[in-house]
Amino acid sequence: QVQLVESGGGLVQPGGSLRLSCAASESIFSSMGWYRKAPGKQRELVATIERDGSTNYADSLKGRFTISRDNAKNTVYLQMNSLKPEDTAVYYCKARKWGTDNWGQGTQVTVSS
Repeated sequence: QVQLVESGGGLVQPGGSLRLSCAASESIFSSMGWYRKAPGKQRELVATIERDGSTNYADSLKGRFTISRDNAKNTVYLQMNSLKPEDTAVYYCKARKWGTDNWGQGTQVTVSS
């Protein structure tokens, strides 16, 4: 079972930035990604990235968020800029290996004055 350890969440002011990290317990040769769930809303895609670096973003977030990965460290990152209160959510890391989706425990991001 692949274990995912997330870090970098917290409280930030509107317009600020955060960088989330997700470290996998072993090499991931398929996709990794970030999803989020706000209170009262369903979980939604933020961004995904393949091992070769190709990316896919939610249209509403493209330009503010950037996903990247370091395969040597088995780690995926999410750089979040120009944060808005509506970005407040629990952010979940996902890694796919051998056809199975593995999920992190989630990290809270709160954007508030």
